[in-house]
Amino acid sequence: MTELTSTESKQFGRVGVLYGGISAEREVSMNSGKAVSLALKQSGVDVVDIDINEKAIEQIKEANIDRAFIILHGAHGEDGRIQALLEFMGIPYTGSRVQACSLAMDKLRTKWLWQGIGLPTPDFRVLSEKTDWERTLLELGGAVMVKPAHEGSSIGMAMVRNAKDFAAAFHHATQYDETVFAEALVTGAEYTVAIVGEEVLPPIKLETDNIFYDYDAKYVSEDTRYLCPCGLATEDVDRLSLLAKKAFTSVGCSGWGRVDFMADEEGNFYLLEVNSVPGMTSHSLVPMAAKENGVNFQTLCLKILTETL
Repeated sequence: MTELTSTESKQFGRVGVLYGGISAEREVSMNSGKAVSLALKQSGVDVVDIDINEKAIEQIKEANIDRAFIILHGAHGEDGRIQALLEFMGIPYTGSRVQACSLAMDKLRTKWLWQGIGLPTPDFRVLSEKTDWERTLLELGGAVMVKPAHEGSSIGMAMVRNAKDFAAAFHHATQYDETVFAEALVTGAEYTVAIVGEEVLPPIKLETDNIFYDYDAKYVSEDTRYLCPCGLATEDVDRLSLLAKKAFTSVGCSGWGRVDFMADEEGNFYLLEVNSVPGMTSHSLVPMAAKENGVNFQTLCLKILTETL
């Protein structure tokens, strides 16, 4: 347990834990928010829970908070909008600033950035009604992941290997976002690397019996396997950690976050995306990586909050 002295807890003032929201990831955010709130309260921090809705401005004003712990996932919480509101109101908050959140939320523009500065990311194409499905599939190696550009938690994603399914996956993804792209499928191990402050936490290897690491594998299934230590050689861990930090800072992220990767069969790492407000539930990866470094959940939440001072 990490209980602060009254003097230490007062340095944070009244902390609003902002969770819930109105995105497709509301349920995950609710679970994350409750866990963070409980941990901070157990540490002696003065906490008020704020289940954010369409009246966020009024909610935050009424709560009379000194700083915010943002644990909103997806649109309106992870895309820079709530961050911009807090900055306008003069309230310090956890995590990345407005521009970084907005960019990280846009998987497509993040990939364009990485491609432009020479960081490895799978080849990709922006899709539309006019896309030649057969040709695009061939150009991307015969198997792709179809992704909405602005959704998290694998929502709206699909793996396809033929033109018919490709078109269907595109139309399904457009239910979640008007911008959809296809990414060449990398067949190998999946890894994630968490960053808190300036510290890069131990990588986690993800294994699932599902077709890919989808919403069910992330938040529902009890069969998903998380390997930490991840089993990589020391030099590969160092290489992966360095790439994670470069990717994180290139987008402008700060405070805390997570970078997701695929590795091919030759051991080359490819960047998938940056999460500027990762989950903090029982299934979540940042707490898992922190635990491997001897940091419990309460201390982790305090570390993240301390970045606002």
